[in-house]
Amino acid sequence: MKRYLYDYIKYVEANKKNVDISDMVVKINFFQHERLIHLLITLFYCLMFLIFLVLISLSYVFIIPAALLMIFLICYIIHYFLLENGVQYLYKLYDEVAKNSNKRK
Repeated sequence: MKRYLYDYIKYVEANKKNVDISDMVVKINFFQHERLIHLLITLFYCLMFLIFLVLISLSYVFIIPAALLMIFLICYIIHYFLLENGVQYLYKLYDEVAKNSNKRK
């Protein structure tokens, strides 16, 4: 998804004057949905990691699952960060494209 988002951003940057605004709104909505899903997954991994941190106080057996969850959590935070920044940049591109399309009319 990250590659798809950034390829679309490159496409819009290269073709600002020829981009269809309604198509761009649809793509932004898709990316927003993807961002929401990844936020929920990130929160789930964070909750599970915190639970396993508490369980470590009961037994050291839970260190391995907690470490794995921490690795997944870090990966999801990085992925969510890239999605968030990409979608916010698309908002700026949308404003530029909308401004250009209003000047043409």
